[in-house]
Amino acid sequence: MGNLLKVLTRDIENYPHFFLDFENAQPTEGERDVWNQVNAVLQDSENILCGLQAYKGAGQEIRDAIQNPNDFMLQERAWNSVCPLVIRLKRFYSFSLRLEEALQSLLESLTCPPFTPTQHLEREQALAKQFAEILHFTLRFDELKMRIPAIQNDFSYYRRTISRNRINNMNLDIESEVNNEMANRMSLFYAEATPMLKTLSNATTNFVTENKTLPLENTTDCLSTMASVCKVMLETPRFSSEDTLLFCMRVMVGVIILYDHVHPNGAFNKSSKIDMKGCIKVLKDQPADNVEGLLNALKFTTKHLNHESTPKNIRTMLQ
Repeated sequence: MGNLLKVLTRDIENYPHFFLDFENAQPTEGERDVWNQVNAVLQDSENILCGLQAYKGAGQEIRDAIQNPNDFMLQERAWNSVCPLVIRLKRFYSFSLRLEEALQSLLESLTCPPFTPTQHLEREQALAKQFAEILHFTLRFDELKMRIPAIQNDFSYYRRTISRNRINNMNLDIESEVNNEMANRMSLFYAEATPMLKTLSNATTNFVTENKTLPLENTTDCLSTMASVCKVMLETPRFSSEDTLLFCMRVMVGVIILYDHVHPNGAFNKSSKIDMKGCIKVLKDQPADNVEGLLNALKFTTKHLNHESTPKNIRTMLQ
C-alpha cells in the first residue's frame, strides 16, 4: 500500500503523529504468538471468499421439487444439490467463530496496559495490520453475501426437508455434520444482512463486557484511531491501486461500526472521537459503485445513526 504513511490525527487532541504500515509490517518477537494464531485464521480467508463467490445455489432444483412433490427423482436431485451447499455454508459459519476468536486476541493485545491504544498501534504494526485485514475480509464477505439470496433459500429448503422427514432413503448422513442445534445457529447467522460484521460487533461488545477492569476508552480509542488512520489515507492518497482504496474504505467503515456498537454514545454523536462527517465525505468522493455497500453498512448495521443525538447533517449525508 505504498510507503509508510504518516498519519496526522489532527482532529483528535493528545494523539501523537505516528506511522502505520499496512503493507510491510512484520511481527516483532512480542507480537509473534498472537500474530501466528491470527495468521492461521487469515490464511483461510481467501478460500472462504472464493467459495462464497462461486456459490450458485440450487434454486432450479428446489423449484422443480416443490412443483412436483410426487416425483421422487426430482426430490432426490434437489436434496443431492442442497446437501453439499449446506456443508459449504457450515464451513463459512465455522470460519466466523474462528474470526471472532482472532479478533478478541487482537483486541486484548492492542488495548492492554501499560500502553495506550495509540502506543500499541504504533509499536505493534503487524497486529494492527491483521486487525485491518480481518475487517477488510468481513466487509468483502458481507458485500458478497448480500448479493446471494440463494443462500437463505437453499438453507430454508434443507431445514424444511429435514424437519418434515420427507426424504427417507437419501443422504441423511449430513445430520451428523449439521445437526439441529448447528442448523439453528447457522440459521440465525445467515438471517443477518451482514453476518460477519454482526459476529465482529458481538465479539467486540463481549470483549468489553468480559474485561470489566479494562477502561472502555482503551477499546474505543483503538477503534477511533484506526478510523482516523484510514480517513487520512483516503484524504491524501499516496497509492494508485483501486484495491488499496477499497481496503482502506472497508477498514474505516468496519471500525466505525464496531465503535458505534461498543461506545455508549455511538460514533455519530458530537462527542465522538471519530470525524464522521469527514469519513462519510471521503466515501462519497469515491465512485458510487465502490461505496454503495459501505454506505449501506453504515446506514443499516450501526446502532446510533437514527438516535436523537446524531446531528441532522450527518443523517442527511447518509440518506
